[in-house]
Order: sequence, then C-alpha cells, then structure tokens
Amino acid sequence: MTTREMREPTFLILTALARGRHHGYSMLSETKKLSGGRVALKPGSLYTTLDRLQEEGLVRDDGEEVVAGRLRRYYALTDSGADALKREADRMEAAADAARQSLRIRTKGALA
Repeated sequence: MTTREMREPTFLILTALARGRHHGYSMLSETKKLSGGRVALKPGSLYTTLDRLQEEGLVRDDGEEVVAGRLRRYYALTDSGADALKREADRMEAAADAARQSLRIRTKGALA
C-alpha cells in the first residue's frame, strides 16, 4: 500500500480484522461499533473494499462455512495489512498530537 492517507472505512475494516477473522456481516456490525455508529457500510461497498484490500495484499480469504443454509466467507488481516494499519494509526496519532499542541499554543496566546 502506498503512503497515502487511508480512508476511514478501510481503517475500520483493518481494525476489525486485527481483532481476528470475520465474515462480511460481522464486519458490517464491527465497523459500525468501532466508529460509534458514524460509519454504516453497505454490503456492496464492504465487498468492493475487501476485494481491493485482497489485491493489495492487506487482507486474505480465511475459509468458508455454511451457517443456517448460507455461505459465510471469512477474511483475515495479513502481516502487510497489520503494518499498514499501524502506519495509519501512527500517522493519525501524530496529526492529533500536532492539533493538541496547536490548541495549547492558542490557549496560551489567548491568556496573554
């Protein structure tokens, strides 16, 4: 994956998979929970993103099973996916630190 900024749905999908393998429906629920309800992926966009992440080597198929007559395909995070998620978390943390520092400077300036 390039060093470009990761879109939030991608970040949430990789974060969900960092906790363990998931099938599609559970990823829809988990990403919504992780975002505090702000991000509610549609199945079509989830599977399009999963296809792209597989092509990029960040996610892999991790088996299938039939549950209540329906096929569940599981996905897992690859080592490259974990590295990409860590880089993005570090980038976000650095940006948040810069924002906090700017807010402290602003507050000190307002008190002067």
